[in-house]
Amino acid sequence: MYTTLEVSIDGAIGRIWLNRPQCLNALSTETLRELAMAAHYFDSKEQVRVVIVAGRGRAFSAGADLQSFPQLSDPELRSAADAGREMADALEGMRAISIAQIHGWCVGGGLVLAAACDLRLAAEDAQFSIPEIDLGIPLAWGGIPRLVREIGPALTKELVITCRVFSTDEALRCGFLNRGVSWDQLEEASLALAEQIAAKPALPVFATKQHANAVTANMVGMNRSWSDADSLISGLVDPECKEARETYIQSKL
Repeated sequence: MYTTLEVSIDGAIGRIWLNRPQCLNALSTETLRELAMAAHYFDSKEQVRVVIVAGRGRAFSAGADLQSFPQLSDPELRSAADAGREMADALEGMRAISIAQIHGWCVGGGLVLAAACDLRLAAEDAQFSIPEIDLGIPLAWGGIPRLVREIGPALTKELVITCRVFSTDEALRCGFLNRGVSWDQLEEASLALAEQIAAKPALPVFATKQHANAVTANMVGMNRSWSDADSLISGLVDPECKEARETYIQSKL
């Protein structure tokens, strides 16, 4: 069923592994659609109360895989540009509590994926960045309202506009993370938290998630994210943005 993910269930706990380690789990259009599919799958399994999202290999996720995008003339372009928002909405709307288990790099769209999870744990040496503006594109997929929700508008503007790298310690201090743990304890800590949540009565846990999400949705206006795909496409066709993107890519070679 999945070609870019590993999806499994063990009792009340589900797992999603991003499984493209050869490209640091870059989020292709196919991966985004499979993530949404996995979220809907877990919603069909009433016994699943917690889902842990993690990445195989050296990183949680290197962000959006722009190489997987259709050509600008392709009629599927907007659908592909909107796949990230649909992924984040599906994961956030899942009945189960989701836990992002972050190690290595958590970049751009990978950070949006983590922000769509209910809880976030990271290895102490994980690194975060949002390089979209350096790539000549806006942060899409509902990333802006989700970051405003988690860390506030001023820091969201700074991190998105400067594209600077920030650490687990800073992500913890600003409220993006619930916990930072050593790399060798990350798996154990994520599972222990999942088991603790799974042992609680399901109804009040679900009600708490729904209530918190409803309050913050009204605060940050998540519904406006539908237009993110159009802004993303505009960044792909704008000449100055294209030049910035080529310069950024060359600097990383």
